[in-house]
Amino acid sequence: MSLPDETAFSYETAFSRNIGWLSDTEQKTLRHKRIAIAGMGGVGGFHLLTLARLGVGKFNIADLDTFELANFNRQAGAGMSTLHRPKVEVLAGMAWEINPEAELDIYALGVNAANLDEFFKDVDIYVDGLDFFAFDARELVFAHCARHGIPAVTVAPLGMGAALLNFMPGGMTFEEYFQLAGRPELEKAVRFLVGLAPALLHRHYLADKSRVDLKARKGPSTIMACQLCAGVAASEALKILLGRGKVWAAPHCIQFDGYRNKLAHTWRPGGNRNPLNMLAIAMARHQLGI
Repeated sequence: MSLPDETAFSYETAFSRNIGWLSDTEQKTLRHKRIAIAGMGGVGGFHLLTLARLGVGKFNIADLDTFELANFNRQAGAGMSTLHRPKVEVLAGMAWEINPEAELDIYALGVNAANLDEFFKDVDIYVDGLDFFAFDARELVFAHCARHGIPAVTVAPLGMGAALLNFMPGGMTFEEYFQLAGRPELEKAVRFLVGLAPALLHRHYLADKSRVDLKARKGPSTIMACQLCAGVAASEALKILLGRGKVWAAPHCIQFDGYRNKLAHTWRPGGNRNPLNMLAIAMARHQLGI
């Protein structure tokens, strides 16, 4: 893909309004950092654009999907002019509109076992943008991050809020927290949902419960949640990349719900082995009849 004309672009001017919250030195540091994002859908696209506006200069991005009408309610890049176009191609173009000098390595077949090493080459941090039900790919990338000491951030769009989990080198891993390996897909969905937000702040205002169907891999979504997720993920990435600010790692989880104006910070030693999570998983199984 050809890059936009760079003649009128100045990195220093484009991101000068970051200075104050960032030092000049920190901005220069971000310019040379590389972030991997798998998934350019509901949250992944906003992650890319938010981090590009922060001045991060290098990205590896992956997605194998194209835009459709059902994406219009929440996905960056979804519109009439992009229908049926590859998400990764559209979002790369939008990122280059923000920073024509950015380095973007594009993986149009998604991330998989065959390209995993290449996708994570020289990456400073992974920010998760995969679809909720992409369990195989998610287990693959988080396991790779754990093996290679790559910080990994996931922020789930739940209701009208965001739920944050950080997996840091040497700390609790994704698998240790969620306990997904070898389980049936529906069981994985239950465990993933409970583990993402143990406080369940979003459960109180669901208007139509019939729209949540884990067996059919369906659930409602909002633009507010996706945009909140991008702000949270970029803030965590900034702290990790610059080495400043408190980073709460799993088994800590932080959930903010914009609809209820509530913030919850949970700590679940053992992750989904924790008695509180085990109880929530058992209740969810009973409701689903599994």
